[in-house]
Amino acid sequence: MRISPGIVVLFCALAVSACGEKNLRVLQSGSTGPDEFLVLPGKPLTPPTDYAALPAPTPGGTNLSDATPKHDLVATLGGRPSALDAGSGIPAGDGALVTAASRYGVEPGVRQTLAAQHKKDVDKARRTGRLKIVPVDRYKQAFEKETLDPYLVTEQFRRSGFGTPSSPPGN
Repeated sequence: MRISPGIVVLFCALAVSACGEKNLRVLQSGSTGPDEFLVLPGKPLTPPTDYAALPAPTPGGTNLSDATPKHDLVATLGGRPSALDAGSGIPAGDGALVTAASRYGVEPGVRQTLAAQHKKDVDKARRTGRLKIVPVDRYKQAFEKETLDPYLVTEQFRRSGFGTPSSPPGN
């Protein structure tokens, strides 16, 4: 019995495609455990001296054991917690940037809108790309239409008269 050369080529292609390296661009989590980045250590709990004199609960208010979590986070990351005390949470040095970015108005609920669009795009990429013979970069597949070509953008800025740093050589 003779094996067809086409079958041999197909088998070799499948065998070589299994050697691909998985990287960080895989959208599905391989773990069933909790996300370690969502777990924040809290300050130790202290029992009250008198359980009858506890304050009324304040939904959205401060926690007695962790009264300033945002300030603690900013301090841990090396920032200045006093910058949060300005009221809006925008540091004084960033006021001009926020004003310029919101000069045409701010769409309310933009985060929820973008999250819904993101979920829709990822679900569509999952549905349309289920059966693949060779490994596919799902991240690139899902967000290819939102990707900028850095060399094209650099050239556009240069033609507009903006000074740009030199780009690394193309692939």
